[in-house]
Amino acid sequence: MSFVMLLVVGVYMTAGNLANGVGKGSVGLAKGAVPATYQPLVQKWGNLCPAINPALLAAQLYQESGWDPDVVSPADARGIAQFIPGTWATHGVDGDGDGDRDIWDPNDAIPSAASYDCSLAKYVKDVPGDATNNMLAAYNAGAYRVIKSGGVPAISETQHYVKTIRTLEQSFAKPVTRVDPSRQAAGAISYAQKKLGTLYLWGGNGTADQGGRFDCSGLTKAAYESVGIELPRVANDQYNAGPHPQRDELLPGDLVFFSDDLTNSRAIRHVGIYVGGGYMINAPRPGAVIRFDPIDTPDYFGATRVTEDGAKALPTRV
Repeated sequence: MSFVMLLVVGVYMTAGNLANGVGKGSVGLAKGAVPATYQPLVQKWGNLCPAINPALLAAQLYQESGWDPDVVSPADARGIAQFIPGTWATHGVDGDGDGDRDIWDPNDAIPSAASYDCSLAKYVKDVPGDATNNMLAAYNAGAYRVIKSGGVPAISETQHYVKTIRTLEQSFAKPVTRVDPSRQAAGAISYAQKKLGTLYLWGGNGTADQGGRFDCSGLTKAAYESVGIELPRVANDQYNAGPHPQRDELLPGDLVFFSDDLTNSRAIRHVGIYVGGGYMINAPRPGAVIRFDPIDTPDYFGATRVTEDGAKALPTRV
């Protein structure tokens, strides 16, 4: 245990000198962040106009529907892009050129979401400030309010919406520089280390009535909760809690993920906490105890560097 904590401190002292933050302006998508079925659509239509990019479009779709093409909201917003029928009647497009505009078909709905964003961007193009932020504000509050306010209006819901999408954008974008280290990572590792040797429990959250036992995502959630970061309960949602470092850029505290489908983050089935040297703290399976395990296995999917803003931006319903 002491060796691991020394490793954490050493790596973070080095990383603090090297890291310069998430790259900006990238239109690349992080590996597997968008389900393979939709990735070509998001990549293509996310470049429709300068106010959007594929990662931003992906963030909107994830926020709205969690990639579920059949979801209906209490307000009757429909499909993967969550269009209200009235808005769809005006702004829906025949994205796949098959002769109809189907609100339920991602081949129409994803292009329509991009087209609607770009239409809003044109409405507010002369407003001072960041064009993308103004477009998102218009999506939430209406173009008139953005124009009248001279930028993002002082409406808490609208300001939160803009910040949420811009933060989630970083989770879907392929980083172009080294990702900033997490300030809370060492504390999360320290918490997880204290659970080494604890018997696994499916659905375990570490509560007293469960004997302090965990499953994989229950452990990672509790570890980051101990340092003030609230993660979603399941592994595939935890993947979107921050940007995604490459394998050779991993730092202690990164969450590492595993899946039988390496093209789709929604198929992730397992998560651990990286501690350095190719190892993670892992709650592996029923009958086993929390332990150190190697991460370099054929089902290794990727990693997330958890951020406070990234975790706060995650939708409660995906």
